[in-house]
Amino acid sequence: MDEALIQAVTHRVLEGLNAQLPPALLVGGEPQESLGYRYVTEKPYEAVVIGSLTPGQLLAFRDERALAALAEGIPVYLYTPGLPGNGCKNRALLSRFASAQRELKALGVLFIRSTPGHRLISAQEARRMKAEGIPVPSGATLTPLAREILET
Repeated sequence: MDEALIQAVTHRVLEGLNAQLPPALLVGGEPQESLGYRYVTEKPYEAVVIGSLTPGQLLAFRDERALAALAEGIPVYLYTPGLPGNGCKNRALLSRFASAQRELKALGVLFIRSTPGHRLISAQEARRMKAEGIPVPSGATLTPLAREILET
């Protein structure tokens, strides 16, 4: 088969699947895993996803869009693998990172963790699991849409 045709069809199918996902405003870099949202740059959106932060952004978090979403009751999720601090050898800086994370939690930011052995279940995977009758692994984290899919 023609490689260009395969790529075009694959791209078109993925666009169609992505269009079905709920919109979320992306702050920072895109997470390495699908969190079950289609990323947009302006309203309307159902959530805010903070995909990554630099050390300076974490220590002085003042993203107006995320703070406005919190004030409006729109969920704000922080993808923790995108946080700085891994491999940091400066204890004072690590302490400041931890303090900044506590402040974000106090504001209502919800942390989405993904570590080896700790699966993050996206909406797409939840649909597949439901269709195949696969139970949710213990200790897995579900995105909000995945939880909704598996509860219905």
